[in-house]
This record gives sequence, C-alpha cells and structure tokens, in this order.
Amino acid sequence: MRVGIGHDTHRLVEGRPLILGGVRIDFDRGLAGHSDADIVLHAVADALLGAAALGDIGELFPDTDPQHEGLDSGKLLAEVVSRVASAGWRAVNCDLVIHAQRPKLLAHKPAIRANVARLLGLPEDAVNVKAKTGEHVGPIGRSEAMSCEAIVLVTRA
Repeated sequence: MRVGIGHDTHRLVEGRPLILGGVRIDFDRGLAGHSDADIVLHAVADALLGAAALGDIGELFPDTDPQHEGLDSGKLLAEVVSRVASAGWRAVNCDLVIHAQRPKLLAHKPAIRANVARLLGLPEDAVNVKAKTGEHVGPIGRSEAMSCEAIVLVTRA
C-alpha cells in the first residue's frame, strides 16, 4: 500500500462557473484556470499520481498546451486513474479538505462525494469530504481563492 497527497489552489473570478468535484455549484464567481479549474479533482489526481510515483498533473496536462484549455477535470482524473491502473495500482479510499470562505459547501458535499467515488471506482463510504472556511484570513478568508487537499491510499491492483 502507498499513500499520496495532492493540493490545488485557484483564484475566484467573475465570468466562470464554479465546479468542485465535478459538481457545478451556483455562485457568483468561479475558479480561474486553463482547464475548468476544479481544485478537488486536481488535488485527487495529484494524490493518485503521487501514490503511484507517476509525477503530477502539471507534467501530464501542462497549462501551456492549448489542447487542455477548458478541459473537463473529470476526463483528466479518468486519464490519471487509467495510468495508475496501468502501473498496477488502485485507489482504496480518499479524504478531501476543501478550503472556501464562500459559498457554504455543506449542501454540496454529498454530490461531490458521490462523484469523486464514481470517478475513482469506489463506494461512497470510501470517500470523505470536509469543508473549512478561511476564518476571514488570507485570500481564502477574503473569498479571493479556494484550495483543496486530497489524500488517497492505493493498493496493488
């Protein structure tokens, strides 16, 4: 067994949809990025890649490559899951911490959990989603940005 950790942070900007864990959330701003900027799926992908010692999403999906512009992070994660499986590993469980002052995420956590579990091929009880505010401190606390940490345990397939 191995464990991997992933992290992602993006600024909040007007004119973009907010997508977390593949779930579109009604909010007045979204996350800026080359792809759909889904911090949850990016953190999960990096955690998987780390556990399998396969690099990071910046290497596999560089933001300098025009073909990745607007990329659905569900497709990105599916590619990562496939590469991890090809290397002989599969996810066992995933634990997530989303840092966001606004919007409040309590009502969205079940949908995020279900979608991450589906994308990883796991039962829902193998995925946990926690939401934390920035306590009005720093860019997250001022609602200027959001971040996510993910930890994924993998075992030999």
